[in-house]
Amino acid sequence: MRWGVRPLLLPLYERRLRRWLRDAKTPRHVAVILDGNRRWAATFGEPAAHGHRAGADRVLDLLVWCEQARVEVVTLWMLSTDNLRRPEAELAPLIAIIEDLVDRLARAGRWRVRVVGALDLLPERTRACLLGVQEATAATDGLHVNVAVGYGGRREIADAVRSLLAAHAERGTTIEELAGVLDVEHIAEHLYTRGQPDPDLVIRTSGEQRLSGFLLWQSVHSEFYFCEAFWPDFRRVDFLRALRAYAERERRFGS
Repeated sequence: MRWGVRPLLLPLYERRLRRWLRDAKTPRHVAVILDGNRRWAATFGEPAAHGHRAGADRVLDLLVWCEQARVEVVTLWMLSTDNLRRPEAELAPLIAIIEDLVDRLARAGRWRVRVVGALDLLPERTRACLLGVQEATAATDGLHVNVAVGYGGRREIADAVRSLLAAHAERGTTIEELAGVLDVEHIAEHLYTRGQPDPDLVIRTSGEQRLSGFLLWQSVHSEFYFCEAFWPDFRRVDFLRALRAYAERERRFGS
């Protein structure tokens, strides 16, 4: 069976996991690659948009589970820079679903939304929607939710270096002077996620076992959990299993 547990026993199994996790270490920042929406829809003979809508609903569930687990920051990869090259017939519905989702996050009144990505690559309407939600939730005292839209790890690092150079140019710093003092922290201060802790745990659904460029800089010491379920099928038991796997590992931070 898919879950390895009889469906009627799932509630009991979840309670066991929650008890086990009660005193376990909890990731402060969880990042999730929401993968498998299109393939999930295809199993029902439905268009990709059907999967993206189901995936959007699952995001709301995940945020509640993260609150219950005392996670502080969640980063959700919703749209990559590569995705922006998809045919307009598929891309337009997906962008509309993302706009609706972030609006739902704002209306919930419990999450602080931050947009991470190359906003200049997005349609003006989408950019305005995302920034509007970010501004509307800026004072919300709750779970911090990074919405990665138009995101690519290489693009983020390039943007960070570009921002760093521009900032020092305004101060009149020469290239030689900058080269003499530049270190990793200078670049980190210009990332999309600046000021936030790096992800402790990165989860990817759909069975794929690669980062695909997600949070390349920030994930250098992250723990990874790969789940076979397509994102719309991702259940609380999968999330609890990911937390258990994280808690059982000894983090060495490169040592």
